[in-house]
Amino acid sequence: MSMHLQIGQSVNHGFVVQYLEALALVERLHRLLLDVIKDEFERVGVLEVNAVQALLLFNIGDNEVTACALKSRGYYQGSNVSYNLKKLVEMGYMHHQRCEIDRRSVRVRLTEKGRSIRDTVAGLFERHADGLQSRDVLSSNGINDINTALKRVERYWTDQIRYIY
Repeated sequence: MSMHLQIGQSVNHGFVVQYLEALALVERLHRLLLDVIKDEFERVGVLEVNAVQALLLFNIGDNEVTACALKSRGYYQGSNVSYNLKKLVEMGYMHHQRCEIDRRSVRVRLTEKGRSIRDTVAGLFERHADGLQSRDVLSSNGINDINTALKRVERYWTDQIRYIY
């Protein structure tokens, strides 16, 4: 993420540089997470599900949700979630059912096959959490600090969107 900025007099240049570095890091980490998930599924021989779909199954978990709920939680963009849900239903990883109240809305939940994918991702994340902690990459305090900081940025960005108009 290389950005060219005209920094005003009142802006702390060093902070702007650090902010841009943090944005680039978040973006790289997301792409790297998808690569890590893809590699895990190649390792276990599951090739029909891509990393985005596996993460979608993990995030749904034991819940029954609508595509709108997934979008509103901020996990996925509209066309991305619709396409992937459709593919996962076609491949037998999810059940889908029209809502009784709003026939345009579809509720989805995992099949046994989908729960197996969710469990694979959960196992991967558990191994990573253990490795991060046991190798002193991150402590409980460190991960809490990261989460607190990222939640603050999330709230700030949400407020920016909400109050822009």
